[in-house]
Amino acid sequence: MFGFTQGCLPMPRWDDLNAFFEKSGAKIVFGLNALNGRVPLQGGAMGGNWDTTNAASFIRYTAGKGYKIYGWELGNELSGTGVGTKVGVAQYVKDAIALKTTVDAIYRGSPEKPLVLAPGGFFDARWYGEFIAKTKPDMLNVVTHHIYNLGAGVDRDTQLMDRILNPKALDGMAGPFRDLQGLLKAAGTSAVAWVGESGGAYNSGHHLVTDAFVFSFWFLDQLGMSAKFDTKSYCRQSFIGGNYGLLNTTTFQPNPDYYSALLWHRLMGTKVLEAKFTGSNMVRAYAHCAKHAPGITLLLINLHVNATNHVSVAGRGGAHAGGRKHGGRFAQPPGAAREEYHLTPEGGNIQSQVMLLNGRALAAGADGGIPGMEPVKVDAARPIAVAPRSIVFVHMPDYHAPACA
Repeated sequence: MFGFTQGCLPMPRWDDLNAFFEKSGAKIVFGLNALNGRVPLQGGAMGGNWDTTNAASFIRYTAGKGYKIYGWELGNELSGTGVGTKVGVAQYVKDAIALKTTVDAIYRGSPEKPLVLAPGGFFDARWYGEFIAKTKPDMLNVVTHHIYNLGAGVDRDTQLMDRILNPKALDGMAGPFRDLQGLLKAAGTSAVAWVGESGGAYNSGHHLVTDAFVFSFWFLDQLGMSAKFDTKSYCRQSFIGGNYGLLNTTTFQPNPDYYSALLWHRLMGTKVLEAKFTGSNMVRAYAHCAKHAPGITLLLINLHVNATNHVSVAGRGGAHAGGRKHGGRFAQPPGAAREEYHLTPEGGNIQSQVMLLNGRALAAGADGGIPGMEPVKVDAARPIAVAPRSIVFVHMPDYHAPACA
């Protein structure tokens, strides 16, 4: 299907990849072909049990080599109406259980058993609801879904950017995130939600949009929104490949979203706080407990083309370093400072592939090393100035949220 029917992964190639994985420290989730053994049905669907023979042999080889695999995922975009073809939900449940049984048998006695993930498709509430209900309580670790909510990458760049910069379009993803969490809670399963693949615009994205500064408005909003709805991992399409890769494979310079993801990884902890911006709907706001540091980290995204927003922080149940509760305008102890990371495009052009951090261009060194990403320190009593079409991470070390204690 799609020209990959005769594709093959030779084991020497797999060995080389695992050597790279070990050096990079990456956590690897491998997607397995879920169409082996199927037969075509009327209406474009595929039926029959999944043939586990090839997958089991591959998993057994991998485990025997001692390669660390974080998870094994069944299939790619076969849920609901599918992409190219589809598999009925009752059959997919049987196949997911078969994968779990295979993984349990091969890794029996292992201290590090990989996760089992499925279905890796586009969210369809009815299909996913039945799938989750019938795989509970312990036959599946992770429920994955894919996101390409911006449409086709072949659309004009102005069309894609209009969607990226439209707060109503960004809000549209809240429904699937919320609905999936509702299904998981209703089923009483221990499985968690992941975004298993997301590149925003399908068919490989669009050059100078999905690999440019403007895409960080969408990408960081996705990270903030998905975390708000208890999504545990977000897998970006892609590190290399297409027009949405995090790395430019011609220059080997990271694209802007690489730096956005790196700042998110370094600054945003796993505890999510409720955040609400009471001014313009063109400002997106997210808050987490700070990562490996006291206080909280804010993510502020200003979509407005010409308005600078001055943001003051207020909270319920927060306290400054002296311990005094506040409600209304947030108060810091005398002399307190916060750390700000302002992200803007080079030359003010949101289609630039060069991102500025506090006015300085981010670029890998001649040795491939990632540049320093230091904040500016600002008097905590001053409002946060969020320039037009910019993104700001703000670490507030003296804000003591009870959830972060």
